Amino acid sequence: MNQQIIVEDVSLEELKKGLADGSVALVDVREANEWAAGRIPGATFNPLSAFKPDALPAKKPGQRVVLHCRSGRRSITALGLAQAGGRDDVRAHFTGGMLEWAGAGEPVAKD
Repeated sequence: MNQQIIVEDVSLEELKKGLADGSVALVDVREANEWAAGRIPGATFNPLSAFKPDALPAKKPGQRVVLHCRSGRRSITALGLAQAGGRDDVRAHFTGGMLEWAGAGEPVAKD
């Protein structure tokens, strides 16, 4: 029995606004080498290869958890894992991922 994944797409502008005002808790689901090479400032790390729904940020009033990856594919997979793991509040992903973020000239944090 497959459950339907609920997906809310977040645009670059929505993500930037949410990061600035604290209404978004951003989670990067790329792998460790990608994370180390550059990430969106303020994101937390929960790689898809070892994804843990219980390691996602706690649900807070007025804040939504947004997942992202390189191009938007792995974040959809992670949404399904989060929802299957009981986090029905985790529905959003940044569709453009790291490619869109960096391509738009937004800041990238590195180790």
